[in-house]
Amino acid sequence: MPPHLPDGPLWDIFCTVIDNHGDLGVCWRLARQLQGAGQRVRLWVDDASALSWMAPRAPQALGIELRPWADASQDSVLQDLPPADVWLEAFGCHLPEAFVAHGVATRARQAAWINLEYLSAEDWVPRMHGLPSPVMSGPARGWRKTFFYPGFTEGTGGLLRETGLLARQQSFDLAAWRAQYAPQLAQAGLLLSLFCYEPPALPSLLQQLVGTSHHLLVTPGRPLAAVQQALAGMAEPPHWSALPYTSQDGFDEMLWACDLNFVRGEDSLVRALWSGQPFIWQIYPQDDQAHHAKLEAFLHWLDAPQDLRSAHRIWNGLEDGPWPPLDPARLHDWKRVVQAARRRLQAQRPLTAQLLEMACTDPTARG
Repeated sequence: MPPHLPDGPLWDIFCTVIDNHGDLGVCWRLARQLQGAGQRVRLWVDDASALSWMAPRAPQALGIELRPWADASQDSVLQDLPPADVWLEAFGCHLPEAFVAHGVATRARQAAWINLEYLSAEDWVPRMHGLPSPVMSGPARGWRKTFFYPGFTEGTGGLLRETGLLARQQSFDLAAWRAQYAPQLAQAGLLLSLFCYEPPALPSLLQQLVGTSHHLLVTPGRPLAAVQQALAGMAEPPHWSALPYTSQDGFDEMLWACDLNFVRGEDSLVRALWSGQPFIWQIYPQDDQAHHAKLEAFLHWLDAPQDLRSAHRIWNGLEDGPWPPLDPARLHDWKRVVQAARRRLQAQRPLTAQLLEMACTDPTARG
């Protein structure tokens, strides 16, 4: 039976895959939530291969039209497509010039054009959120974009949060999940998940786990490669196992099931916050070291205690020192911090609702 397709405004979301599918992960979540809110969505992406495991159901079966990025430069393709009401360029990607030129030539008024920016807790974000950005050159000269900044506080665009997320977590069968994915876990052991780049403190963490009853679950790709490299220099390995690629719902379940989660980038940070479980975040490293200030701003917003701040700095290579001992009392304190932050976030409007409001009230949008 074909899905019920929404008949609301049409969105063109453009995404380039830069960092191991994180950008695609955010855009896919956004597309799903917009579609669930009655919007029609075309997702243009340069590499959609990760959707084979990230979203096991075909996008078309969910009512989302998936388009290869290259099609946006083909006049013969563009001529056969209905014009969208909203253009959204995610994370600094630039719309193909042919797509923009076609839109300028065929529209009486411009679409609502939104630049979805990266997530940050820095204090300048509320000042930038919602500001217009005039287009100064190219076929759309004289048009404008609007900045949309996700964030953790009022005055920002908020965070992605789907309806029913917390109810889904409350019905989660923790014992069944652990029996399937961590049957080796001893009764007194902690269960840890690892989703990372190549953190400098990884060998120290692995060494601390040696001889304990704790168990480490390692996600595929760069985390697995980093662990295998670190283990090559160890005389005795800790208890660990490799996980398969999983859907976004499956990733959430892993976060819910573990006593401590190591996450990276933007999408998994947000999911770790919603999980309410203690976590350590590896921020995406930037050559100009701008990520240092971003990490400190986040830790300040989180109201993290000193030991949690130090663990983040060590994990991100900002501070030298031994990895802090992992014990239930410490993790309990960290969990209280995360859950207090989650309560603050629950009181704010989710990103999709704010994005819809911005698109609908944009005075440049086609009527």
